This record gives sequence, C-alpha cells and structure tokens, in this order.
Amino acid sequence: MSGEMAVPSRSRKKLDIVDGGLMIGRHVVIEGTGTPPSVKVSGTIYCEGDDTFECNVSARSLEAEDDVTIKGDLEVENNVEVEDGHLVVRGRMNAKRVDVDATLYVTGDLAVEGVDVGGSLKVDGNVTAGNIDVGGSFKAVGEVEARKIDVGGSVLIESTADISDLNVGGTAKVGGGKIAEVDIGGSFESRASLTFERINVGGVVRLASKCKGGSVNVGGVFKVDGDLEFKDVNVGGKVVITGLAEGNGMDVGGKVEVSKSLNLSGNLEVGGKASVDEKLHARNIEVGGVLRTREAIAEDCVEVGGAITTEDGVTARCVEIGRRGTVHGLIRADEVVIGKDAHAEDIYGKRVFLERGAQVENIYGENITIESDCVIKGEVQYTNELKIDRNVSLVNEPQKVAKLASRPSRTPTVPARRKQCPNCGTDSQDDAIFCKRCGKKLPEE
Repeated sequence: MSGEMAVPSRSRKKLDIVDGGLMIGRHVVIEGTGTPPSVKVSGTIYCEGDDTFECNVSARSLEAEDDVTIKGDLEVENNVEVEDGHLVVRGRMNAKRVDVDATLYVTGDLAVEGVDVGGSLKVDGNVTAGNIDVGGSFKAVGEVEARKIDVGGSVLIESTADISDLNVGGTAKVGGGKIAEVDIGGSFESRASLTFERINVGGVVRLASKCKGGSVNVGGVFKVDGDLEFKDVNVGGKVVITGLAEGNGMDVGGKVEVSKSLNLSGNLEVGGKASVDEKLHARNIEVGGVLRTREAIAEDCVEVGGAITTEDGVTARCVEIGRRGTVHGLIRADEVVIGKDAHAEDIYGKRVFLERGAQVENIYGENITIESDCVIKGEVQYTNELKIDRNVSLVNEPQKVAKLASRPSRTPTVPARRKQCPNCGTDSQDDAIFCKRCGKKLPEE
C-alpha cells in the first residue's frame, strides 16, 4: 500500500505499511499485520482523537488532538505531540521529543531526548532521557537516567537514578543512585545509597545506607539511616545520623544526634543540643545548649552555653562554659573559662579562669585566676601564678608544684568546720581555708 491514507471516524482498519502520511478520524481502531502485529508509516500519523492501535507502531512523527492508545511498542523518528489528551503506550516507546498535555503512561521502557507532560508521567520500565518536564507527577518503576528532571508536584523513582539535576516543587523519592543537584521544595527521600553534589530542600530529607556527597542545605529535618560523608551541612531544624558522619563543617539551628562518631575538619555550630554517642572531633565546637559525647576534641575552641557531659573528657586549645552552665567530665585545654555561677569537675590547663560564683572540683594549671564567691571542693595545683579574689571557698590549701600530674585525681572533700579570722574577725564559710574578706589563711581547728 502506497501514498497518503485517510481512515474515517468510527471505523476499524487493518494496515501493514503506509508509504506517506496516515490521517485517522475519531474513535478509530487500527490493526496491524504480521507477528507481532505492526504498522509502519513512513510519514506522519495524525489522529483526531480517541483512537486505538492494536499493534506495534512506527512512524516519522505522531500528532493527535485527543487521547491515543497504542497496544504495543511505539517507535517515532522525530516528535510525538498530543494536544489535549492522554497517550498510553502498552509497550516500549522511543522518540526524539514528546509533548503531551494531559498524561503519558508507558508500560515498557521510555527512551527520549526530551519529554514535556502537562499532567502526569508514569513509566513501568526504565527511562533514558535528556530533559523531563512534568507539571504534575512523575513515577518510574525502573531505573531512570536523565540530564535534567523538572516536576511541579511529586517524583517517585522506585529503582536507582542517575540524574544531573533534579528539581521538584513538592516531594521526591528515589531508590538511591547518583544525583548531582537536588533541589526540592518539600521533602526528599532516598531509600538506598546515594551519591550527590548538592542537596537543597525546604522541608525534610531522609537518606539511607552509606551516602556520599557535597553540600546539604535543609530548612527542616535531615535524617540519615547509615553513614554519611559530606562537605558541609546546613540545617535549620534537626540532624539525625545513625552511623558515622565525616565532613568539613556542620551548622544546625536546633539539634544534632549522631549514633557513632562525628569527624569534622571544620566547625560544628549547633543552636540547641548536640549528642554524639562516640567521639566528636572538629576545629571549633560551638553549642548554644547542651553537648553530650563520649569524648570531644577540638583543634581550637569548645564553647558551650549550657552543659557538657563526657566520659573521656574535653580536649581543646580553649574551653569556655557559659553562665550557670555545667560540665561533667575532665577538661584539658590551654585556656579554660568557667562562666559565672557555672559548675565543673576537674580542670587541667595552662590558663584557668573562674568567673564569680563558679564551683569546681579540682584545678591543675600553670596560671589560675579565681574570682570572688567561687567554691573549690578539691585541690588547686599551679606551676606559675595563682590569683584569688576575696570570699573564695577553698577546702584545701593551693599548692605550687614544679610539674603538674599527667592526669588529675579526684581529692575527697574534707568535713566542713566553722572558723573566725584572727586577723579581721570575719566569720568565714565553714569549709574555707582563707578568709573571705582579707584573704589571710585561717587557722586549722
């Protein structure tokens, strides 16, 4: 059969090869020949709409004004365009460019250079594409390989993905893989290991297994069920990592929870609470509220506004605890500042400064300064200089030593006794060694 062919509306036609174009009216059924049944059109297929092909179809182009269903494979050399309807392909689909106003559903694999769907795109097989642009939702059961995906609503990729740029207005879920740029307005989830360069999500991110990537910027919650290697993490709300975390820097407005170790070459900044079950290492550690970890190590400074709780202590160049804060565990640092009315246990450092009203167990340092109203429950050892204001409670007399012990040992508190200064007559605290007014040593009773 040769030449251009027209098939009238509401008819059924059996075709083999059409040399030229094929014009089809409305509500037409086209049958093919051969095994499997097929129709080959050398030109363009034009459908008025609500047409069905009960066979494989190949053509140079396909144009339709309304719905088209193809019960087989669709092979188009150039473009597919459906203006106001749906396109259903119950098989594989290959084309250069696809433009469908409503819905595109492909039960097999989809291979296109570009696809633009106004409503929803669903593919039961694998997807290979350059650009995918969908106004509503995109769902793929198989693997997806694409340069760029831009979806207004939601994306669900049940298998792995290899995407350069994923941009979704609502939510996106993938089965792992590799996505260079992730930009999601709502939430993003990867159900298996993911490699990425940048994640930018307005709401919630959930990653699984062992993930590796660059920068993470999340407005709400960032959760990783496994290990994470990253460059920088910036989260407005909460970070939860159940495995090992390693990267450059982490800045979190609310809370951080890491089930194993957190190793940073840069800084950790947390507005609320930071909890690391094993070791925490960073250049600087700054926590507004509470820091809890087995061991904290900072190359430069540790600054905590509320409380520090460790098993193996805090080691840094500088450690500073805020006003009315508490420290449970050893502090080792060149410079230690215990804020006003704060509480600490053992301190081991070169320069130790206790602000007014602070209470500590033991102090071991080169140069020690203790402001008024402080309480030292254990011992004070120094190698160079000790400055003590008035009204400081000392259970034991400070000792100047040639060399500090390598690790401080806790000294039991002696029973308190009431004393009066023979120099000025002032009553001192019951357990004081020095007078709170004149600073003179009180006699033992």
